[in-house]
Amino acid sequence: MVISNQEKWYVYVIESIPFNFRYIGMSKNVVDRLKLHNYGKVKSTKARKPYKLIYYEFAGNRQNARILEKYYKSGAGRRKIQRMINNNNIIL
Repeated sequence: MVISNQEKWYVYVIESIPFNFRYIGMSKNVVDRLKLHNYGKVKSTKARKPYKLIYYEFAGNRQNARILEKYYKSGAGRRKIQRMINNNNIIL
């Protein structure tokens, strides 16, 4: 199955370096999106910059990325992220 550029969406988790704060989002380009967070261009994260990328996951299309993003923002999803960190199965 070939996936077009329009279908290449990712869900990502970034962590504020000076604060105990994580942000979960979705993007087609995780590296560029992280730069926007660190430049203070994202309203919901600009007060806690800088950030580092701790996790990203390919989701396929935008709809799947939104579903996965909502899951990771839930209590169960946040616990899963924490388990991955504790088990060293995540970028740090």
